[in-house]
Amino acid sequence: MGQFITLAEIDATVQAVRERIASHPKIGIILGSGLGPLADTVQNPTIIPYDELPNWPISTVIGHSGRLVVGELEGQDVFVMQGRTHYYEGYGMDRVTLPIRVMQRLGIEVLIVTNAAGAVRPDFEPGDLMLLTDHINLLGMAGANPLRGPNLEEFGPRFPDMSRVYDAELIALAHKSAQAAGIKLHQGIYICLAGPSFETPADLRFLQAIGVDAVGMSTVPEVTVARHGGMRVLGVSGISNKANLDGSTITTHEEVLAAGQVMVPKLVNLLHGVLQAL
Repeated sequence: MGQFITLAEIDATVQAVRERIASHPKIGIILGSGLGPLADTVQNPTIIPYDELPNWPISTVIGHSGRLVVGELEGQDVFVMQGRTHYYEGYGMDRVTLPIRVMQRLGIEVLIVTNAAGAVRPDFEPGDLMLLTDHINLLGMAGANPLRGPNLEEFGPRFPDMSRVYDAELIALAHKSAQAAGIKLHQGIYICLAGPSFETPADLRFLQAIGVDAVGMSTVPEVTVARHGGMRVLGVSGISNKANLDGSTITTHEEVLAAGQVMVPKLVNLLHGVLQAL
């Protein structure tokens, strides 16, 4: 493999997926830490473990099953990633975002991306959901942008616009769905840090000062590549822990997974409502 992922490598993965599925999904869903059980609600699923796909990055983190579930949800053909890979696992950004390129080559037009995120806003509670209205691409600003390297013209322009990353119509649908299901839904700005260490209290106070509401270790690279390829994006963070602005609490991955159990039913209801409305 060369330094950057090539169109030939992407298409080899696409071919391997096409050989296994009969449907033509238009909606892709990425499930974050502890949120995998949503995939169990997919009907007539075809399940493909990531390690059976060429070039596909393998999840090494507990809470990420590492398989594709392709089937139906609310009458829509969906392509669900049960678990994702992260930059901190040692993959290059182009490899982390390969699944998005595969979705684009398969003709998927809408990406619903979920994550488990730490609260930066003090009024966020574990188990809450937050819609992403915007993000801060700190890693990308600092050089680790998934679009670094040769531009793949087949997908989009060298300098893609990022002024409206999260789709206003999809955000409105999500609010409507939450209201109908009686789910409290925050909205705010997400930031992706490299991880895998959690933030110090000083990190969190810095993030709060620059206008961040929730922090995680994923999503922004995937969304950047999704927008480069013209996909419409809806982002949802499940808040997994309180803002530890004074250093009084300890954050653990177990806590993140436990919060996932509280969030999954809410997320299932929210996304089912959005899919019904699409």
